[in-house]
Amino acid sequence: MNEKNPLGTAKVGDLLRKFAIPSIIAMLVSSLYNIVDQIFIGHGVGELGNAATNIAFPLSIACIAIALLFGIGGAAAFNIAMGQGEKNPEEKEKAAFFMGNSIFMLVTLGVLLATVSILFLEPLLQFFGAPKDVLPYAKEYTRITAFGFPLLIIISGGGHLIRADGRPTVSMICNFTGAVINVFLDALFVLVFKWGMTGAATATVIGQVISTTLVIYYLSHCKTIKLRGKHLKPKGEYIRRVMSLGMAPCSNQIAMMVVQIVMNKTLKYYGGASVYGEAIPIACSGIIAKVNMIFMSLIIGISQGLQPIVSFNYGAGKYERVKKAYTTAIKAGFVIAIIAFLMFQLIPRQIISMFGNGSPMYYQFAVRYFRVFLFFTFWNCLQPISSNFFTAIGKPIYGVFLSLTRQIIFLLPLLLLLPLFVGIDGVMYSGMVADGMAGVCAIVMILREFGNENYRKK
Repeated sequence: MNEKNPLGTAKVGDLLRKFAIPSIIAMLVSSLYNIVDQIFIGHGVGELGNAATNIAFPLSIACIAIALLFGIGGAAAFNIAMGQGEKNPEEKEKAAFFMGNSIFMLVTLGVLLATVSILFLEPLLQFFGAPKDVLPYAKEYTRITAFGFPLLIIISGGGHLIRADGRPTVSMICNFTGAVINVFLDALFVLVFKWGMTGAATATVIGQVISTTLVIYYLSHCKTIKLRGKHLKPKGEYIRRVMSLGMAPCSNQIAMMVVQIVMNKTLKYYGGASVYGEAIPIACSGIIAKVNMIFMSLIIGISQGLQPIVSFNYGAGKYERVKKAYTTAIKAGFVIAIIAFLMFQLIPRQIISMFGNGSPMYYQFAVRYFRVFLFFTFWNCLQPISSNFFTAIGKPIYGVFLSLTRQIIFLLPLLLLLPLFVGIDGVMYSGMVADGMAGVCAIVMILREFGNENYRKK
């Protein structure tokens, strides 16, 4: 049966479209949960509401980090095992354990994160850099969304597992259904009922309940394996393998969370010492981060679509197909990145206006931040696609290192150093420099990988 698996025989371009397009849509829909809230809060609450969602954002990033650790990690382990099943049919049973153990960990860690967030809500938000006038809004919003953290983790992580099972369209539908409901309820609760932050948060959780129900149903009806209760029982060997393969994308999210916290604190401190004040820089950076999420959703969607193709063919020893899949993904990534770069440079004010009105100082800071911080968008496809590529071929150490280059190795030190010399402008320049250097690292590591003799064999 594995001899006829299309992952090892079909045209690489066709496979990438089949897996990447639903992945992109699923990622975009996932981003909508945050972006739609931001838009309605911006129009219904204002600048302080926008700042509040940015303060709470590290907790959402923590959810995605867990989802990627056991979602992408579980998917990669599953697909590699299925690919190796071409030579050793016993590997298929291991694939089922990788899937089941991943599901168990997604649920367990989701409940744990929600419990910690609810019990220590105010200290966490203060640690994330909430100004006094923003803290009440952040508490009102996060007190409700925290109950949805296990749901968000199951939706995001489970979607990767469903995709690994060969059903990318189903994964997309699970995300899309909840997001559409969220948009409708956001408009109703925030703009019609005037429930403010509470309305936006409630709409988000209701949408997540619907999506989670669909994900659980489809995970219980896998197409390529029969998932049984014994596969859900946690075993160290399977969990360690999954974590090793999911560590790169997870590390990238953890790095984003750390950087987000440091950035909030830096913007609060240097913003307070500037003409902008504390709230405007935090609100603007949050909006721009959410807009950048749309671009990154496209890129990460491509990398996720690449994962099952690369994992299966690497496991089967078909290295020429592995290389072709990567180069095809990078070409598609560059097209998207260049379009995003032009939009960010040419129409930043129009994009910002979608998230509500603001003062002249608000727009002044937002436009400059857009153009400078995201200057290297035109090649920001290199680092995320390359990082996930190394994870997909079973080289998690390389993937983890590359995932940390942009956020931890470059951006974090720059955030601490550059503002000392140029004030709040240092935050903007730090993003630009970090993006450029991370792209260079990705190029060097990929050229080194493809210089391996395996890729030269015909």
